[in-house]
Amino acid sequence: MSRTNTAPARPRAAADGGANRWVVLVVLCVSLLVVALDATILHVAIPSLTEDLRPSSTSLLWIVDAYPLICASLLILFGTLGDRVGRRRILLLGYALFGIASAVAALATEPSVLIGARVLLGVGGAMIMPATLSILRAVFPDRRERATAIGIWTAVAAIGAATGPVLGGFLVEHYWWGSVFLINIPLMALILPLGRRLLPESRGAADGPWDVLGALMAAAGVLGCVLGVKRAGAGEPLLALPTAAPLLLGAALLVLFVRRQKRRPHPLIDMRLFSRAAFTTSVGCIVLAMLALVGLQLIAVQYLQLVLGLSPLETGLRLLPLTFAAMAAGATGSYTLRRIGPRRMVGWGFVLTAAAVLLLTFMGQHDRPLLLTVGFVLLGFGLQTTLFSAYESMLSEAPQRSAGAAASIGETSYQLGAGMGTALLGSVMNAAYAPGLAAIPGVPAEASRAAANSLGEAYQVADQLGGAAGGALHQAARHAFVNGLHITLFVSAGLLLLGAAMARRLPRVMECPVDPEETVCAGAPEAEPPVLSKSAPSGTAGSEPVRSVPVPSRPTGAVRSSESSGTRELADPSEPRVPATREAIEPAGSGRPAH
Repeated sequence: MSRTNTAPARPRAAADGGANRWVVLVVLCVSLLVVALDATILHVAIPSLTEDLRPSSTSLLWIVDAYPLICASLLILFGTLGDRVGRRRILLLGYALFGIASAVAALATEPSVLIGARVLLGVGGAMIMPATLSILRAVFPDRRERATAIGIWTAVAAIGAATGPVLGGFLVEHYWWGSVFLINIPLMALILPLGRRLLPESRGAADGPWDVLGALMAAAGVLGCVLGVKRAGAGEPLLALPTAAPLLLGAALLVLFVRRQKRRPHPLIDMRLFSRAAFTTSVGCIVLAMLALVGLQLIAVQYLQLVLGLSPLETGLRLLPLTFAAMAAGATGSYTLRRIGPRRMVGWGFVLTAAAVLLLTFMGQHDRPLLLTVGFVLLGFGLQTTLFSAYESMLSEAPQRSAGAAASIGETSYQLGAGMGTALLGSVMNAAYAPGLAAIPGVPAEASRAAANSLGEAYQVADQLGGAAGGALHQAARHAFVNGLHITLFVSAGLLLLGAAMARRLPRVMECPVDPEETVCAGAPEAEPPVLSKSAPSGTAGSEPVRSVPVPSRPTGAVRSSESSGTRELADPSEPRVPATREAIEPAGSGRPAH
């Protein structure tokens, strides 16, 4: 005897066609490009800005750090809020705020006004970043297509971060420092109406009230940790009150936040995500990758400019091979992930990056363009391979209803890793650099102490001394910097190899679970209803009924219409779920059995 159960009909609009998902991806990538550009484009404008506004040292520090600090601290707040009220809505508000803040920053005549504008830019960036990734998760339910989309997404992020200094240098050279902000306004004016028209609305779980207190605790905790780490990276003692106090307070608030989320029936972040080895390992790999390389990138820029004597534009051009390699890794990431799986892709990405870092230890006081180009190509390809596969694994492990929370966790991990990397590798560099200037014949002790602060300051002191003493100090500082760079490279390589060992906890193959929730969200065309077979062989009385779920050949990312708002909204069904089957993606003819 057999019986067929028909799933209840669900009202939804027909899909707009497969190509629409890729149009949405273009809009999301432009959003990310603007945010990534703004993170680095200001650096080259600092001298011109300082000359015009005359900020104090503290004000200048906040002008530079306000954007990343505020952005990092609010990622969890806006990522989880987007799950509740709508990710598209948060993203569009972020566009508008980002454009307004950019105009205020470009026209600022006082340091306090510029700091306030940078704070607003950080709020806008925190609204945009997790929303782009969570909407991407929603409109690409098929993991194979989502892997391609995430590869493009991560490549765009690399392009934005690398292009920022080059574009900023061009704008400052031909216009004025405010033009580095003014460039955002036409982009926002273009993308806001496009996003309103093209982006679908999507929400996650909306059970229970939104935990406002928990969101504020998370924001304050991350802000304290990032602020303390940045102060440590700037050379302040770790046990000093301005460094230790925000670190301890931030850590305490995050611990209380985690305990609060575990007790609440409807938490902001489902802590059970961290019980999944693939999710936790992916987050850890993102932190380690940034920990090992962000501080190193800053040191490499100093090496190119202060040791090799390259101009800012020449420095940006030397870093272009790294950007192109990262683009190539993002473009081929989906294919590579299907061929070798997450474990090998993350692990070998770490190993390749460590090999590139060790290759760069052959750099000396003289320019070796070929060595630098090969090292930067391997570095860009390896790093982007690691970040792509870690982000893809993390996002695929999280259910669609928690996409905003998962995206905010990934972005917060990125920011924390970057901050800790700057502090750690900066401290290693300073510890290795300073002893080389302790006792130089003919150089006063006071001058040696001043020169030990940085290579740029050592050059200034050497110019002031002049003569043989100045020349000796100049040469000793170059030698000490290169020696410190080599030691820092070895520490970075060790961290990267630790990441390769951590990657062994990831799955061997890229598995695509067929989630009925996502299948319905995707609006699979003409999908057959689940069939419940109650036929059982003799002797198996009481056995569980077997449900068979037809797998759609191509999810179409369909949406349902919302009559009240006139917007398109991704469905989030609430019917009982059908047990998911799992399909291991292997190349044709590989001979490996499907899981």
